[in-house]
Amino acid sequence: MARIGVEESLTDVKEALMEMGHDVVDLHSEDDTEYCDCCVITGLDKNVMGMSDASIAGAVINAEGLSTESICQMVNDKLHHEQ
Repeated sequence: MARIGVEESLTDVKEALMEMGHDVVDLHSEDDTEYCDCCVITGLDKNVMGMSDASIAGAVINAEGLSTESICQMVNDKLHHEQ
């Protein structure tokens, strides 16, 4: 499955994506996004982490205001679309 970068505060999302078989890594800095197929961020830390769409190879999903189920569906849609 895909390698998904997820901000540490999104525990439910990390667990759900792991249950789906994805390789989930914590995002601490922009360097952590280097080998990710997709990244899930809270939106709150977007500027603090210095992350931008241009520096991330895969899709970026802003989890702000979304349910865990919605986020997982968006991840799967993005990954399926990129293949």
